[in-house]
Amino acid sequence: MASKALTKSQIAAALAEKTAITKKQAVAVLEMLAELSYKNAKNTFTFPGVGKLVLVERKARIGRNPATGAEIKIPKKKVVKFRISKAAKDAILGVKP
Repeated sequence: MASKALTKSQIAAALAEKTAITKKQAVAVLEMLAELSYKNAKNTFTFPGVGKLVLVERKARIGRNPATGAEIKIPKKKVVKFRISKAAKDAILGVKP
């Protein structure tokens, strides 16, 4: 039984309830956090207790077209990755003995 992911308004409502601020202020906090992470991802943006956004450059490589099997060149490119913190992994998955 998979439950549905929380919506932005549900997250804002929970945040507002826990911190005694309005829902409108909670939405503003979420939007500011997102904006801050976008601007600073180039230099690694750490979200304490959750993880960090990092900009990684993938090397150029040779790939295959799955339909024809022909080799193709895949150029190098920059990608954004999110690395989960150890604290978040332990809290979600449980600590291994």
